[in-house]
Amino acid sequence: MQAQSYDVPATARLLRAKIVAMCSAAKAAHVGSALSCVDILAAAYFDVLRIDPDNPRDPGRDRFILSKGHAAPALYAALALRGFFPQDTLDGYAQAGCPLEEHPGPLCAPGVEAGTGSLGHGLPIGAGMALAARINRLPYRVYVLASDGELNEGSVWEAAMFASGRKLANLTCLVDFNKWQATGRSCQVMGLEPLAAKWESFGWRCLEIDGHDTAAIAAAMRLPPDPSGAPLAVVAHTVKGKGVSFMEDDNNWHYRVPSAADVARANKELGLA
Repeated sequence: MQAQSYDVPATARLLRAKIVAMCSAAKAAHVGSALSCVDILAAAYFDVLRIDPDNPRDPGRDRFILSKGHAAPALYAALALRGFFPQDTLDGYAQAGCPLEEHPGPLCAPGVEAGTGSLGHGLPIGAGMALAARINRLPYRVYVLASDGELNEGSVWEAAMFASGRKLANLTCLVDFNKWQATGRSCQVMGLEPLAAKWESFGWRCLEIDGHDTAAIAAAMRLPPDPSGAPLAVVAHTVKGKGVSFMEDDNNWHYRVPSAADVARANKELGLA
């Protein structure tokens, strides 16, 4: 379980560099979406989660589900740096013969809890895992990372009703609220706002944080379960493409592939050149 101490902000910078390099080598998309949630993953895997890379299926481990499966490079990089599998495995991301596909397959690599990619599935899976913890009398907590665009899916809100109805206080949904989805601004595609009030109306407690402040993210994830049984929603305000100036808040990087020059420029900005 979590014991080693990490420099979480420095780890986040390294994760960003690896993500840009992975997407460039694989000629894969979604680099902007992966970069926006890096600080959440860094806080989770290098500060909060009770996990053991040497025993990835420990029944008592905390569960983390990347529901926004298109941000898979961020998850894979975090798992590799945390020691779940060799870092050189990342070199084959989204390439023939490598288990690290553009969207995570079920159990495709140690530490991957669920296959995701078709949006709206992560919170239902997480709710089931949280209920299983109660039934089996296990102390683990379940964290689901969803995108704001994903909240368009009705299955998310069905799971939200189920979780509050079953008083699954061991369940947390972290929303990577980068204000973009594939075709435009999230608020222009669907009526998300007022987002915190929506979660609260579904019986959840909700807080809003800076999604790039790793200390604030860790503090939110560590909040004790609500005595009333309410699950927790954390609306993390983020910037798509965060950490690489020429990608920040530019939705072209939802599909655009970084060139070798882009990789070099990003590394320089991240202090890793």
